[in-house]
Amino acid sequence: MGEVISLESRRRSAVPPEAGPPDAVPRRTSPEPWPASPAPGPTEPLWREVVGRRLRDLRRARGERLADTAARAGMSPQYLSELERGRKDPSSEILAAAAGALGVPLREIVRLAHADLARGAGSRGSVRLAA
Repeated sequence: MGEVISLESRRRSAVPPEAGPPDAVPRRTSPEPWPASPAPGPTEPLWREVVGRRLRDLRRARGERLADTAARAGMSPQYLSELERGRKDPSSEILAAAAGALGVPLREIVRLAHADLARGAGSRGSVRLAA
C-alpha cells in the first residue's frame, strides 16, 4: 500500500491560489466552520401528512378499525397506518383505494387536503433530507 499522509500536511503543502492559472478556482487553505443552519421555523406541511391526517379523520369518524379499512382497500394495516401518519407518499391508485374503502370520493379527500394546505393547517418545522 501507499504511505499515509495526514490531511494537515497536505493543507500546508497546498499551492497558494496566486501560483495557479488566472482563471483557476482559488484553493481553500484553512478550514472554516460551515455556515450555521437557518433557525427552524414554521413551514407548510407536506402533502402526504395532510392527506394522511384526513384519511385517519375519515376512518375514525366512521368508527372503523385500521385493519377493516385496510382489508377493504386491499393493503396491509401497517401500510395504511404509515399513510395516515404521513410516512408514505401514496400513489393515485393507493389513495383511490383508501378513499373507496372509506366510501368517500377521491376528489373529497383532495378537496379537504387542499383546504388544510390553503389555511396552513398543520404547520411544522423545516424538512431536512438525509444526505
